[in-house]
Amino acid sequence: MLVDRCPHRSEIQSIVLTEPDGTGHLMLGSVDSCGHLIVSKLDIGGKDDGKLTYSVLPQDCGIGEGSWAGLCFSPNQWSMAAVARSFCKSIDIYDQDMHLRTLRTLWYPSSLNFIENMSNGNGNFILAVAEGCQLSIWDLRMKENGGCLQRISGSLGDIFYAVCSSSTSNIAVGGADRTVTVYDPRRWSALSRWVHCSKYEITGLAFSSINSDYIYVQGMDYEVFCGQWKMSEKVFTFRGDSNWLGFNKCPGRDVVGGWCDSGSIFVADVVG
Repeated sequence: MLVDRCPHRSEIQSIVLTEPDGTGHLMLGSVDSCGHLIVSKLDIGGKDDGKLTYSVLPQDCGIGEGSWAGLCFSPNQWSMAAVARSFCKSIDIYDQDMHLRTLRTLWYPSSLNFIENMSNGNGNFILAVAEGCQLSIWDLRMKENGGCLQRISGSLGDIFYAVCSSSTSNIAVGGADRTVTVYDPRRWSALSRWVHCSKYEITGLAFSSINSDYIYVQGMDYEVFCGQWKMSEKVFTFRGDSNWLGFNKCPGRDVVGGWCDSGSIFVADVVG
C-alpha cells in the first residue's frame, strides 16, 4: 500500500485505516504532532486512487509546540473524525474538512475511541477519551457541560494510556497502574478490574472480535497477551523481538500486528 502524497510538515503521531460499510473503498487518516489531519481514499486493494479526499489544518494553524495527537473515525458516519491534541488539551471534531466543534479536556488526552451509546437505544455514538487519570465520555450533540457526559476517575497519579470498546459497548481502560478496568456504559460502573495483569505500563487494548469476554493487552515491553477479563486469566502470549513501538488489532477480525524497536513487524492471526 502506497500513498503518493502525504504532505505532513511534522512528525506523524497516529494512523488509522477504516473501511466504511458499503462504499467499496478504504479511508486512510493520519495526523501529525501539530494536529494537521490528512485523509486519503484508497481502493479496496489498498492502492491510492490518486485522489486526496481532504486535508485540515488545526484551528490554531499548528502554531506552538507539537505533541502527541490521536485520531479516530465514527463507525456510523465515516466522514466524521475526532482529532485529539495532548498539549492543547483539546478534541477537534470534523465532518470531512468542516470543523464542527472543539471539546476541552481537563487533562492531557492520550487515547480516544467512538463507542455506541447503549443508554438511549437509538444507536448514536459517543466519544470515550483517556485523559490523565480519568476516563471522560462526550456526547457530540450535547451543549451542556461542554459536551461532557460523564467522568470516571482512576487511581490518582496513574495515567490512562489506552481505551477501547467491545461489540457490546463495554469500555476498557488501562495505563500506568498496569490494571485493566472494564466499565458498563449503561450504569458507568466497573464490571471488572484485572489488577497488575501486565508487567509494565499498559499502552494498548483491544477486545476480541471472536468473543468480547477476551481482551488483548499490550505493555511497554515486547509482550502482548490475550486474557479473559471477567476471570482475570491469561490465555496466551504474543511476543516481538524487542519493545513494541506500535501495536493494533484488525477491526472485526482477531488479526493482531505490531512494529518493534528493531524494525521488525509481527502479525498473528488468532483462530477462535
